[in-house]
Amino acid sequence: MLGLDPDPADLWPADGSSARAAGATSELTAARVAAEAAQELTAAQLAARAVLVHCRALIDAAAHACVAVKPQLARFELLGAAGWSALEALVAHAHTRGLLVIADAKRGDIDVSARAYAAAMGTGTDSPFGRIAGLGADLVTVNPLLGADALAPFVGAAREAGTGVLVLVRTSNPGAADIEELRLQDGGSVWERIAQLVDEVGRPGVGAGGLSDVGAVFGATAPWHLQRARELMPNATFLLPGVGAQGGRVEELAAAFAPGRAGGLVSASRSIAGAYRVRGGEPAAAACEEAESLRRSAWELSVVR
Repeated sequence: MLGLDPDPADLWPADGSSARAAGATSELTAARVAAEAAQELTAAQLAARAVLVHCRALIDAAAHACVAVKPQLARFELLGAAGWSALEALVAHAHTRGLLVIADAKRGDIDVSARAYAAAMGTGTDSPFGRIAGLGADLVTVNPLLGADALAPFVGAAREAGTGVLVLVRTSNPGAADIEELRLQDGGSVWERIAQLVDEVGRPGVGAGGLSDVGAVFGATAPWHLQRARELMPNATFLLPGVGAQGGRVEELAAAFAPGRAGGLVSASRSIAGAYRVRGGEPAAAACEEAESLRRSAWELSVVR
């Protein structure tokens, strides 16, 4: 799975991308010159256009080796309305390439606020405009620390819309242990209790191979916990961030694929977008090679036993 985490200050160079991206970038450059001369576009609008060009080229380069894209919403939201418009365009583009879209939002709230967040992601119909107003995401990441009643609106909205949610269980960042590894008075850790909650609120048999409609975000940087996580969540799809730049290795994730190939979604962002720095050559070609390499590794690891 391709993570989209664009930094406007670190996009693919205009002279090093694929022919399609280079053409789009040339068009963007001409538009920028004209707009700046007329003082029509803000810095955020120009940055959003550049991000859109970059991410479209990245999707086109890696789509054949991926089942989904995972845009990090904060990267787009920091560009304001122009960034959200770019995000909507990328969601539509990913869908035309046959890819699922996972909105990496990490939302968490209660009651009506949670339903509003779900509708904004396109995984619910709480808006008076229905799904037209939503982003159109197929899944959204959610924060469970407010408890089961805060998860319920996200899960309910997703079921209504035929989409799904992915609950943060054990994250990939170094500070995850500060809270998620804490031991509970009655035994087990915080992340294990969250895993139990995921299993309780999920509805098995909805997805391929009997998988649940509530999945888990489980960092590839903590593979030693995967066997226990699979015991606690036998039917959940695991989204596995942290491969590549954060140090996670696909070869250590076998336990996630116990239910079959659909049981794990290996996510990589910077290692694909920045592959040309390691492999050399054009960014698009290097991204294609890196995505294909990760796909092969995950495919071989997830062979149904």
